[in-house]
Formats: sequence, structure tokens, C-alpha cells
Amino acid sequence: MNPNVFLNDWLEVMFEACEGGHPGQGTAFLDGTKADGSGNNGLFATLELLSATQASDPTLLGLSVAAHTAHTAYHMEVGVRWMAGDHGPFDWQGSFDPRAVDETEWNTLKARVRTAYDALVQLNKSVTEWNDDSLGGLSGALAHVCYHLGAIRQTVKLLG
Repeated sequence: MNPNVFLNDWLEVMFEACEGGHPGQGTAFLDGTKADGSGNNGLFATLELLSATQASDPTLLGLSVAAHTAHTAYHMEVGVRWMAGDHGPFDWQGSFDPRAVDETEWNTLKARVRTAYDALVQLNKSVTEWNDDSLGGLSGALAHVCYHLGAIRQTVKLLG
């Protein structure tokens, strides 16, 4: 497989998962964002709809949106660190904290996941040589973000 084709496809699906896709265009797996920007089901738009109180509610599923958001940010941060040669150890257990946030902490956490996404995308745009480990890491990062987006969206449904 051509790594550049893989990377371009990865960037597009990661953009869809986090940004909700391109308004008015088809998407790979999300309900598409309408041309006017409404109906955005991406990670960032989903998080923006929630208050800190809602983001802190663990619901019957056990983990709050805040916890999923913290973990998603951490996973993307680790991806950048890994590509830079830092192979841990990593605190995966602690990566789900904070589980409850106030409004200031919630805004900080939303900014953190956005910053982590931007850093991961920029890093991957700058890589010139790919190997199986880095391509596998990209696949894992995308799957992980998509999993947590789904978990967050299911949690939001339980918030009523």
C-alpha cells in the first residue's frame, strides 16, 4: 500500500470523526453535517453541546463524557510522544481523569482534546518515512478516537 494514500484517507476519516466531516458532503461513517453546518455529529461538536454537569454524569454506562474526553486526548498525546520516540511508561488508568469537571475544567478539557488532535494531524502530515509500527499506530489512533466518539454519543443519549 502507498503510505501517502493511506495517510490521506486516514486524515479524512480522522477529520470526519473529530470535525464532523465537510458540511454538505458525504461521509464515511457519520451522519453527514448539513451544508448549513447543522447536524454535526463529530467529537468536537458533540462536546460543545454539553455543560460541565452533563459531561460529569457517568450515567448507567459508568464513565462520564469528561472521562472519555480526557482519555481520548491522552491517547492522541501518547501517539505524538510515541512517534517522537517516547515509548512510556504511560498512565492509562489515570488517563480517564478527571471524571467530573466544573465549567472551567470542562472548557480546558475540550481545548486539550482539540490541541491533541491538531498535534497528531500536524505530526502525521510532516512524517516523510513510514514503517509498519507508525502505520499501525495511526490505525490504532483512528480506531480509538472512533470508539470513544461512539461511547460519548451513547452516553449523551442517556443524558436525555
